[in-house]
Amino acid sequence: MGKVISIANQKGGVGKTTSAVNIAASLGVQDKKILIIDIDPQGNTTSGVGFYKKDVLSIYNLLIGTAKIEDVIFQTEFKNLDLIPCSIQLAGAEIELVEMDDRVYRLRKALAHIKGKYDYIIIDCPPSLGIITLNALVASNSVLIPMQCEYYALEGISQLINTIRTVKRMYNPIIDIEGVLLTMHDTRLNLTNQVVDEIKKFFNNKVYKTPIPRNVRLSEAPSHGQPVHYYDKSSKGNKAYHNLAEEIIEENK
Repeated sequence: MGKVISIANQKGGVGKTTSAVNIAASLGVQDKKILIIDIDPQGNTTSGVGFYKKDVLSIYNLLIGTAKIEDVIFQTEFKNLDLIPCSIQLAGAEIELVEMDDRVYRLRKALAHIKGKYDYIIIDCPPSLGIITLNALVASNSVLIPMQCEYYALEGISQLINTIRTVKRMYNPIIDIEGVLLTMHDTRLNLTNQVVDEIKKFFNNKVYKTPIPRNVRLSEAPSHGQPVHYYDKSSKGNKAYHNLAEEIIEENK
């Protein structure tokens, strides 16, 4: 059965979508069958893998029950990488879901039908802790937390940890922290090293050995609708995500 990993942090601008797209693509390159799910209404993961089709069924239709999961999965042009896209309609889904009895279980029930087809299912969560993110956490085996190597990195993390604990207690007893990913890492800055030390004290051995550096190619790749592996294979950003994917595979053996 495929392992479901949510990439979550309610703080914006920490590299969630960049990490979701590039972890998924790097795992795919390493012969793992991957499904990436975009549940952020901004839809940046959808465009980040070159999917620009309008008027197609999306994660919104799946969550509100107007489509089956088989109808919302699309192949991307990248190796071993399928996508459930997002549309702007998802922004209103929180209101519609409130009235549904099984509102936090919608995604988990849907994924049960297709988990066996994938090695990993990666979910890109919005920067909030509402019903949509709750659906992702209830459906997940684990949570990968990207954290920017900047002063306010740990701000709000206790709230995310408390949310994960609540989900574990009330809805999903198997959920755990997959790992903590250091993003926008710059070894030249003393502040970076101080922040890294603080994060490692807080999370101990959950911090990945591979940090993601600041890298122009990582910033450019989404505008071309490509993961960085396909945009610039020789870039530092690609090498970092490739090493991270190896680390994830090794830890899940």
